[in-house]
Amino acid sequence: MKKSPVVLLAATTLVAGSTLLSSPASAGGHPQPGSPRTIADGLLTPLKLAVSERGRVYVSQNFAGELTSIGRDGSKRAFASAPGEELGGVSERHGTVYWTTTGDASAKLFSQRPGGRPRQVADLYAYENSRNPDRGTTYGLRGLPQACASEFPADNPATYTGLVDSHPYATLPTRRTTYVADAGANAIFAVGRHGRVRTVATLPAVGTVVTAEALEAQGLPTCAAGYTYYFEFVPTDVDRGRDGSLYVTSLPGGPEDASLGARGSVFKVDPGSGRARMIAGGFVGAVDLALLPDGRIAVAELFGGEDGAGQVTLVRPRSSYRRTLDLGSPGAVEWKAGRRGGSLYVTTDTFTDGAPTPTAKIQVLSMGSHRKHRR
Repeated sequence: MKKSPVVLLAATTLVAGSTLLSSPASAGGHPQPGSPRTIADGLLTPLKLAVSERGRVYVSQNFAGELTSIGRDGSKRAFASAPGEELGGVSERHGTVYWTTTGDASAKLFSQRPGGRPRQVADLYAYENSRNPDRGTTYGLRGLPQACASEFPADNPATYTGLVDSHPYATLPTRRTTYVADAGANAIFAVGRHGRVRTVATLPAVGTVVTAEALEAQGLPTCAAGYTYYFEFVPTDVDRGRDGSLYVTSLPGGPEDASLGARGSVFKVDPGSGRARMIAGGFVGAVDLALLPDGRIAVAELFGGEDGAGQVTLVRPRSSYRRTLDLGSPGAVEWKAGRRGGSLYVTTDTFTDGAPTPTAKIQVLSMGSHRKHRR
């Protein structure tokens, strides 16, 4: 993509709130969430978090280039830092913490044990620079007559192919592989134990018919009105279901607010074949997801809701079930199983009035007991 997701996110005006509400859709016997409980505050752009088996929380403060560890008593301490770079993509498995850094022509994956030193696992920018998996994908206004295409400015052409750009936004460690959702490369990567990187899948470009009004607002030639613009679909999170499939949230490229419609999506990806299939849509700013054991998916919509203030939406693929939780400006959502059900951990108030300020929180919602459901 041409700009990093966090730049696009910061440019959108938000009005954050934290009152828990439910949509008119029937809950259909699903466990009801409790009132949100704040376990940490004073955070700056917490766009990713992970919860360990023992309840320790690791949260990125992306714009500050910091990774913070939060104990069960709410105490905070610095775990890792990347001065001058963005730090994100946080995950945890069996005591090892994974995160990513993004800088100028730099994108790397690290791992670290508590009390240990960070270890570079892979150079993701080097892989993107040599492979560029979406180099064969044409974005923009496919099929536009040359006479109209020639009116577009050189810095915003009518069509272009995948650019070299790496912005690792989310990670998912498994027994042998760490999956990376790279929002710059528009791809899901798999990193082996010894740092070998391969492409699992690229997300398909999905078209939107553009209007003369939309083109005029962007200062672009209105001769393209009525044609379909193929935006870059941008992966922002990756998780794995019990069937081995990968579940990926995606921003739609271009305007990330609702000005062109609710175009954010959840894809189901076969890690063997790379086939990506959209299984849920209609999101605004889909930046994170969590898989619940009863088959529902919780999606953090940074710009969701009628006022664009953000919400977490619970959906069940292949059904009409949809329920919203009014949690303002959510940057990340994670599921933590417990003895009697489990809890949703959500970072809220990530942006206030369009600006990143150190006022964000981590809130926890008890979700009660669940029936197991195979996706």
